[in-house]
Amino acid sequence: MNKILPIIKNVLIGLLLVATSLGTLATAYIVFAPDTWPKPFYLVYRYPVIPTPLPAGPETQVPAQPVSSAPKPTLASAPVEIRPGQGIMVDTGTKIVNLMDPTGRRYLRAGIVLEFAPKDLTYYSMDAEEQDAFEEEFKADVETRIPVINDTIISLLSSQTFESVYTAEGKESLRSSIQETLNSQLPEYRVIFVYFTEFVVQ
Repeated sequence: MNKILPIIKNVLIGLLLVATSLGTLATAYIVFAPDTWPKPFYLVYRYPVIPTPLPAGPETQVPAQPVSSAPKPTLASAPVEIRPGQGIMVDTGTKIVNLMDPTGRRYLRAGIVLEFAPKDLTYYSMDAEEQDAFEEEFKADVETRIPVINDTIISLLSSQTFESVYTAEGKESLRSSIQETLNSQLPEYRVIFVYFTEFVVQ
């Protein structure tokens, strides 16, 4: 019995070393091997997105103020163009969908936050308390359209292939598709940006 224990101990140590080595090799393969090679899963990188100014349109322009000698409230604090980061954020939650794949084993998990332009530009001249109240009312209004929003997003996500979304360019194309489709289906709102808070393809 005393002779068997050291053998078992050595075998267990050997197995542990082999498992550690295999884990290290697998990690190196996943990280450094080209994405065109088969892998159990692919790393998703977050690329910085530089917001680009939206083309000025009639709905983004600050209304002209009438000329008058009496001081009147102005929208001087409102931006001439509503850009990403200046709107109202609405979190639509995390979506998990099967991608279009012959095997049916690829899926996408994405957390999506939509940024809307406020319907009333006086939002930018309100104090913090008034803005909070305005945002609550706006989000409650958007909440009534969440089934349409979720259905649109899920339909777009599930129509993607693995090859079309695992690159940075693919994610940007998907972001644009979501924004354009929602703006065409919900003309009473205007989505100015789509944020991916989570994006995993596997």
